Amino acid sequence: MDATLTRRQEAFLATLLSCPTILQAARTAGIAEVTARRWLKEPSFQEAYRTARRHVVQHAVARVQQATCTAVETLEAIMQDPEAPASARVSAAKAVLETAIKGIELEDLEARIAALELTFKGPG
Repeated sequence: MDATLTRRQEAFLATLLSCPTILQAARTAGIAEVTARRWLKEPSFQEAYRTARRHVVQHAVARVQQATCTAVETLEAIMQDPEAPASARVSAAKAVLETAIKGIELEDLEARIAALELTFKGPG
């Protein structure tokens, strides 16, 4: 964790990431709520907490990205299953088409941004 935090602060930080309330996190870490709230006001603790939350979110996004192949396989299976209700097949097909269109739109936008960046950068 952060080298500027004490072991107790690190323990509290870890519990903050998994407990629903500050009070519960403080109790789990074995500190008083008033201490927890004081630490939460300290800039170094705030920065460490932001960094830790960012890592948690990045990990969650990575897991979602890893699940995309399974999601596509599921959509394909539903689309191609003659036993599936027509509404399910249509919903799956619609999801595939909408995602494909969004992907192309993002690629186009990325290309436009790159072209603008080159234009504003000017000759080297």
